[in-house]
This record gives sequence, structure tokens and C-alpha cells, in this order.
Amino acid sequence: MASKIMRLALLQLKGLKDKIANVSNALSKIEAAVKEHEPRLITLPEYFNAGTMNFRKYAERIPDGYTSQQLSKAALDHQVYIVGGTIPELGENESIYNTCTVWGPNGDLIAKHRKMHLFDIDIKGGIRYKESETLSAGNDFTTIEVDGHKIGIGICYDIRFEEMARLYRNDGCEMIIYPAAFNMTTGPLHWELLQRARANDNQLFVVTTSPARDTTAAYVAYGHSMIVDPWAKVLKAADEGEQIVAAEIDFSLVEQARQQIPVFSQRRLDLYSTERK
Repeated sequence: MASKIMRLALLQLKGLKDKIANVSNALSKIEAAVKEHEPRLITLPEYFNAGTMNFRKYAERIPDGYTSQQLSKAALDHQVYIVGGTIPELGENESIYNTCTVWGPNGDLIAKHRKMHLFDIDIKGGIRYKESETLSAGNDFTTIEVDGHKIGIGICYDIRFEEMARLYRNDGCEMIIYPAAFNMTTGPLHWELLQRARANDNQLFVVTTSPARDTTAAYVAYGHSMIVDPWAKVLKAADEGEQIVAAEIDFSLVEQARQQIPVFSQRRLDLYSTERK
């Protein structure tokens, strides 16, 4: 029988000068989180090893690259699950993907999710950012199971697409984890709103892990890593700096929300549906 309680730790990490320093910082914070909070599952930020402007320079193969090997060892050493944020993955035909790796307590790679929706925006008077100029999009949904609980994986911009979250809900997920790096334009407007919307729509936990804010960086992340429960209540949230956020996840809240507001069974599937292609 699945345990209803899972301890979760989010690592909101600052970006450092190079890949080795960033990975070393992540490993240090993983060790600190384990000692202080004894989590079952640890999550890292989007682009935690590279920043948001150095895709090809820092790209590596998975699972043979340096970052993958270090996360594998950390998961094994500490006997935890690690949702390894994202890294630039060097894939087929030298294509670059924004990829989340997930590691089990035995050190094995148990899942790999390539960002499905690329972040291409041009806000007049605001930010212009085009991931598609450098990155290729993934085409697969990714779910993992931790102690009997099904968890979907998305990455940053993926959170804006309710259909993706709905398909994870249809597949039995009780949580969706999004490593993410919203900026100082979209963050204040939509960061919390989108998380609470996806949690409310699908009556599950939504977890985001952002880089810490660095106002000297070329791309300034919003921060505020967050855990939202199935009632769309913010359970825990970071501020903008480097921080470890830990919480007890009570999965009985998923069943409670779904029983008390049974929208899933009340959907008019004779009139509409959301289906995987």
C-alpha cells in the first residue's frame, strides 16, 4: 500500500561561473537537504548546471555526461529520488534539448523528459527570448512512480499548456513537477497563477523549482520556487534567493479534493475530450 506522506525538498540554486561549480553547488545543497530534512524526493532548477544562455557550450550526453554521472552518484549515496532540474542535452544529430533527468535511489536513470513546448516570446518593451533558435522540442510525456504515487514531469513553459497537465491527470498523476525559470516580466504576472490553476484544474500537487534570482545575469530568473496542493493552496514557497524549501506532501489531499469536487467524473465526454495523439 502506498504511503500517503512523502517528504519533498526543492533546491533553489544560484548560478555560478561554470558547469563544474554549478554541479558542485547542487551536490552540496543535496547533501545539506538530506541532513536537515531527510527528503524522499529532491528537485533541482531548470538549467541548473549551465544558466540560460550557454546551451551548446554546456551540452552533454545523457546518461554518460558529467552532470548525469554526478546526479546518479548523489542519488545512490543519499538513497533519494532526484528530479535533476534540466540540463542542455546533446542528442541525436547533434541537436540540443532542454532535458530533465530523474534518478532513483539505486543511482539508475529512471526517466528523461525533453521540454515539449519551447519558449519563444517577444514582448514589446519587455523580453525577447527564442529557445527554438538553439533547441529542439521533445515529443514524449514522462511519468515516474515514487512509493506508489504517479508523478508527471514538465519543464517551465510546459506549465502554460493545460492540455498537457490534463493528460497527466488522465494518466493517474497525483503531482506534476516543473523545473522552471520564469523571468521578471512573466514571473510577477503568472508564476503563482499558473501553478494554482494547474493544481485546481487537475486536483493534484504542482511543484516548481526555479534558479535563484541574479540581477547581474543576462536572463534574470524570478525565483519563488513553490509547492501548491490539490486545493490550489500555496503550501510552501521560497523568496528570490538561494534556498532549500522542504515540505511534507500528504497525498490523501488528492483523493479528498477529487471526492469533494468530482469534476473529473462530471466532464461531458460526449461533447469534448482531451486525448493523447
